[in-house]
Amino acid sequence: MTYDIAIIGGGIVGAATLYKLQTRYPDLKIALIEKEELLADHQTGHNSGVIHSGLYYTPGSLKAKNCIEGRHELVAFAKKYGIDHDVCGKVVVATDPSELPRMEKIFQTGLENKIEGIKMITAEEVKEHEPFCESIGGIWVPCTGIIDFRGATKKMVELALETQKESKLFLGYEVIEIEKKTGSSVVVTQKNGSDTYPIEAKNLIFCAGLQADRLAKKDGVALKEKVVGFRGDYYELTEQGKHKIKNLIYPVPDPAFPFLGVHFTRMTDGEIECGPNAVFTFKREGYGKTDFSWKDTWDALTYGGTWKLFFKNWRFGINEYRRAFSKKLFLKSLQRMVPSLTMDDLKPGRSGVRALLLRQDGDTRDDFRIENFGNSIHVLNAPSPAATASLAIGGYVTDIAEKQFGLK
Repeated sequence: MTYDIAIIGGGIVGAATLYKLQTRYPDLKIALIEKEELLADHQTGHNSGVIHSGLYYTPGSLKAKNCIEGRHELVAFAKKYGIDHDVCGKVVVATDPSELPRMEKIFQTGLENKIEGIKMITAEEVKEHEPFCESIGGIWVPCTGIIDFRGATKKMVELALETQKESKLFLGYEVIEIEKKTGSSVVVTQKNGSDTYPIEAKNLIFCAGLQADRLAKKDGVALKEKVVGFRGDYYELTEQGKHKIKNLIYPVPDPAFPFLGVHFTRMTDGEIECGPNAVFTFKREGYGKTDFSWKDTWDALTYGGTWKLFFKNWRFGINEYRRAFSKKLFLKSLQRMVPSLTMDDLKPGRSGVRALLLRQDGDTRDDFRIENFGNSIHVLNAPSPAATASLAIGGYVTDIAEKQFGLK
């Protein structure tokens, strides 16, 4: 059959887009195409599982708007469908006087974004939330939470497929080519590296994360920027160290970087994660410290934006790499907030890779970027807080599709 829409990418943004489209237009026949055998198997399934408040994002930006709207929608969705979650709150803490002006600025941004319940708290009040945390003050953010993003992704797809029996999920189908026809496109896929399988659709929506730039080019988009991956490594607290963290503790982030710094996160399964760091990765979908891909490395290192990023942040980059291979240095970063942690409190955890559509000038701080080209919509840049914002992003993409595809 010819589908009305094919969505490429089975992470939480693709799943939320399917869910929103199918809910608003139950008669649409939609194909969701994912190259892995499982949904949410890359960025969604490897992130820290945090429901972000929207505290840090520029007021009026897509990140701020979609994060805040998406958070409310995600929590309501989790409550309605029994997804593991807990709106437990977090503290953002300063440990050095030089961080206080930045913390004040973050707080004011939070007020502008109307983040409910936030307040500046003293070091003593921080200890009421996190008894082992040493600080000189902080921000209490009660609406931050934790969630099972894999479970949420699976449920969104399940509900959409229940709505329209002719919609279909294609797992293990890798998109290798896009062929344009009059009034439709053929998505040429390959199942487990064997024979090709064509999937025809009138319209296409790309939610491809780490592969967003490559699939845009396959679709004929003259994209100047490239996706560059940054691996984040985590440690977990051992049983003897778990009592030192109640919920979530974040440092005051440096606004020069798109990362929030190593932090503590209680997960929905009860584990406590510490991290992540942020290092350039030589393989976009590589979760090991020594994983390597010639293609991915060549793509990144022949792009001028990568080198501009390196030259501007070389000290930061070297420190992150040192910390990636040194448990002692990683522990030292964590001890700034929880000094009583010891080497025996930490054990190696998992890793994730974050996709950033890196600007040609090396700037990583771009907003969400979603653009339409003919009968296609591309989610080109959706780093954190995209998982939290996923339902709002899905609604935003549905609004574009309504106009661009002439949906009725």
